[in-house]
Amino acid sequence: MDTLPLKIVLTPALIGAASLAGRRWGPAVSGWLVGLPFTSGPVALFLALEQGPGFAASVATGTLLGTAAQAAFAVAYARLRPRAAWPASVAVGSVGFFVVGLGLRSASAGLAPAALIALAMLVGALALMPRAAAVPGPAVARPGWDLPARMVLATVIVLALTTLAPALGPLLTGLLSTFPVYASILAVFAHVLEGRPAGIAVLRGLLVGLFAFAGFFIVVGALIERAGIALGFAAALAVALAVQAASLRLVRRRG
Repeated sequence: MDTLPLKIVLTPALIGAASLAGRRWGPAVSGWLVGLPFTSGPVALFLALEQGPGFAASVATGTLLGTAAQAAFAVAYARLRPRAAWPASVAVGSVGFFVVGLGLRSASAGLAPAALIALAMLVGALALMPRAAAVPGPAVARPGWDLPARMVLATVIVLALTTLAPALGPLLTGLLSTFPVYASILAVFAHVLEGRPAGIAVLRGLLVGLFAFAGFFIVVGALIERAGIALGFAAALAVALAVQAASLRLVRRRG
């Protein structure tokens, strides 16, 4: 399955749209937006068509465990000392992601345990995030290279991870596929241009958005072998959109 065209087209488009949404409605909304399975959803569909429903169901279980690792990234980034610079925040967040992700992926888990772990981690992560929301300040004069740089950097990272992953074996390959590339790019740029609280707001929005992400893969894993590919993915998309719509008020209030 060649997903290169999907990544080249979708990655910059998604980062651009999320960045513009963040400028209009606040950084938390940008993180919330990239919580949807924009890339992992289509990839899971391609795998189902090529490898069969059983394979896609297994992918759904692994992706749910990756959701828990994303929650660990957000908490580790946010709980670092208040004056920490973005490189340290990203480094600590990445350590949290890999520690939790490798620990969970080395354990055998079915769909139901993976779903419970993912949802519990998201709830716990939201509780552990700093409560202070980003305080709107004066309008930030963004340099002209800001948006293009986000789009190019995100695309380069996605392509680099895709290239390196096969050499790292299936365990790390599956884990890298869930690394929060989009959210980390948005958080870093918000952190640099608007301050650390804005970067944390992006990740808080991501956590809220990941409930829709988790819902999508829970439904895929539960239905695809029983109901078929078309109905399974249609139901998953409906659930994800419903959860995402319901969470918008929450993220705008807290972000």
